[in-house]
Amino acid sequence: MERVFEIIEEQLHLTGVELTEDMTFKDDLGADSIDLVELVMAFEDEYGIEVPYEELEKRVKTVGDVVEFLREQGADV
Repeated sequence: MERVFEIIEEQLHLTGVELTEDMTFKDDLGADSIDLVELVMAFEDEYGIEVPYEELEKRVKTVGDVVEFLREQGADV
């Protein structure tokens, strides 16, 4: 799960933020739709999986949701 946090920090250009699983991308981390697309691409590259953006957008609101979603897709997080 640490690598997931690192990817989120890198893609959203976060510094000095201690991520928790209950943080929301939009409200807590200030991510917009472009940020989420870039985040999806980073996860695909890192874990070698294909993540449908529409599916991610519907189901993923928090950092914990991302971890759960990636596990469901077969990623070793």
